[in-house]
Amino acid sequence: MSSPHELINYVEIPAKDLAATKAFFEACFNWKFTDYGPEYTAFDKAAGLDGGFYQSEKSSTTVNGAALVVFHSNDLEATQAKVQACGGQVVQEIFAFPGGRRFHFTEPSGNEFAVWSDKEPV
Repeated sequence: MSSPHELINYVEIPAKDLAATKAFFEACFNWKFTDYGPEYTAFDKAAGLDGGFYQSEKSSTTVNGAALVVFHSNDLEATQAKVQACGGQVVQEIFAFPGGRRFHFTEPSGNEFAVWSDKEPV
């Protein structure tokens, strides 16, 4: 099967510690990985989009001008608690913006992600 024409197909993200990054996303979001050598691991559409992590001393953060990968949640507070329980660090607490609320976190390799919701807290 061919990929859709001119749509985002894959994303690659740096990781200082591939093992810790994999463990975080497996535990927190139930992602599955396929390793391609010691310096690359891929995740599939079960994560929402195909992609991978590659060994790097750099990390992806908005302060460095990187693109921000954003997850959606039906229960923002529960997702934040789960991220923290799995070892993620909240770097921006939940805040409101037009259309919803979100928080930002980093995973063990220091990459920044965000989680948003259009649902009000219960």
